[in-house]
Amino acid sequence: MKNKLIVANWKMNLNFPQMKKLSINIAKEKFKNKIVLAPSHLYITSVKMYCESNKNIKISAQNINENPFGAFTGEICAQMLNSVGVNYSIIGHSERRLYFDEGSDTLLKKIIQCLKNNITPIFCVGEHEIDRKNDMHFEIIEKQILSVISKLSEKDIVKLIFAYEPVWAIGTGKTATPSQAQEIHQFIRSLLLKSFSSIVANDIYILYGGSCNKLNARSLFEQNDIDGGLIGGASLNFEDFLEIVRISESF
Repeated sequence: MKNKLIVANWKMNLNFPQMKKLSINIAKEKFKNKIVLAPSHLYITSVKMYCESNKNIKISAQNINENPFGAFTGEICAQMLNSVGVNYSIIGHSERRLYFDEGSDTLLKKIIQCLKNNITPIFCVGEHEIDRKNDMHFEIIEKQILSVISKLSEKDIVKLIFAYEPVWAIGTGKTATPSQAQEIHQFIRSLLLKSFSSIVANDIYILYGGSCNKLNARSLFEQNDIDGGLIGGASLNFEDFLEIVRISESF
């Protein structure tokens, strides 16, 4: 079993003093495994500076623009992020899909920009509550996954991380049961197995996101195909986040 990976998505939260305090507190801890912090773009270089003494802390962007450079006011490209030491970028988070109408073509372009600039994409997929009620969740997930893996080589696929985040569980307090989450993670793994070697499919990280917290983390991380967590609200509280990390380190 591979080491669990925990990614903290701070979203559009924390003022500067709050970000500084949280970053410094996290940096003081000794971690068995690698953890990834995804602050707002504004704070990336500051978080990196506060955490540079801790070699197990890596930095992620929450999003990138799909273009390499250009006249796109207010946007951030992969080359810029790479130049300041960003290691990862979340791509296709449900909030980006919902509020900014990001579709498969745009998300594939973002992934390609990440790969060209040595940034690991954390590609998010997930269904809406109505999709699950209509028993369409597998169909939705398959469409989202195939929109990417059908266009990339095995050499590129091994550089991706996938994250399953049921949209109905994002920021709602609802959480997929461990068996529901495992079922989808196993399904994603099976899609990878159909297109790539078993070594590649089994080595790829598939994270769970969707109101993962200190109370449910253990039961989720116990599942065979859940390789860690993409943590939202719970990552804003130092004690709660640290407990989730410690739970992940027990496997």
